[in-house]
Amino acid sequence: MENTVNTTPETKKKRVLSMIQPTGMFTLGNYLGALKNFVALQNDYECVYALADLHAITVRQNPAEFRKNTLSAYAMMLALGIDPEKSIFFIQSQVPEHAQLAWVLSCYTQFGELSRMTQFKDKSSKNADNINAGLFTYPALMAADILLYQTDLVPVGGDQKQHVEICRDIAMRFNNIYGDVFTIPEPYIPPTGARIMSLTSPENKMSKSDKDPGGCIYIMQSPDDIMRCFKRAVTDSETGHCVYACPEKLGVTNLMQIYSVCTGKTMDEIEAEFDGMGYGAFKPAVGEAVVETLRPIREEAERLMKDKAYLEDILRDGAERAAYAANRTLRKVYKKIGFVQI
Repeated sequence: MENTVNTTPETKKKRVLSMIQPTGMFTLGNYLGALKNFVALQNDYECVYALADLHAITVRQNPAEFRKNTLSAYAMMLALGIDPEKSIFFIQSQVPEHAQLAWVLSCYTQFGELSRMTQFKDKSSKNADNINAGLFTYPALMAADILLYQTDLVPVGGDQKQHVEICRDIAMRFNNIYGDVFTIPEPYIPPTGARIMSLTSPENKMSKSDKDPGGCIYIMQSPDDIMRCFKRAVTDSETGHCVYACPEKLGVTNLMQIYSVCTGKTMDEIEAEFDGMGYGAFKPAVGEAVVETLRPIREEAERLMKDKAYLEDILRDGAERAAYAANRTLRKVYKKIGFVQI
């Protein structure tokens, strides 16, 4: 593979960066809501993807479990369709330039800016026994992640827009002092993915933290377990009538949404397909659609996890390609601020 994904000036695409923490297993909600977009973006943009393991340690991790989850997440992302020939894909901690630039940028980030970050307030309230400095300076590392690759666009949800805004402020402050060093990134709102809710509490988003394990489906879950969860999914007190977007039928609406994304059928087609059949037929059909959607991903991820040599080659190549791009920016930064370089 080549050392960089840059194209010629005439065909240069905008660069997109997106990172995800490798803690735990990816859910059906992660896949249908966001990860499918990762794959689609590769066709139109120059993509940089990473597993943000440095960010993950603001919360205490079990080392063996953390290592296993990170490798599993890397294999799963490949199985989902992240193409290392098209995109740079790496593990954040394997590219030390992230930590190096984060320190520099933290010296150009104001205390007041960091103290206003809502994520710090939220996470501090949830982890009162571990309010560490990394949690506070998290935005400086996130800014380094983005700025190292001269990123044009950063896909964000509503809860992360503030991080792109502070990144832009830091970059413009640095550029105002030292000249045109960083590309100023723009937030990118990707096409709306499916918002998948809990199978047992459909008023809440599907989440790994769901107190009821039956409410969450995992990409690597066995077909039998997936079917069991869908058969127990919450619907309503009626004998069975599939109607979309009915306030009294949140569970049914959620199942119809899942079925629609997995099969490509419209809501009208789904209503007609299960008209008069009852939820006893509908829920297993949704489960089967999910099983078949996830089957090739799970099987490919399992195959990759067994092929350690191939996985290590891809990991190494991804880290080298990322480091090549990141080091160009870091050297420029070091030169601008006056560090002696060899």
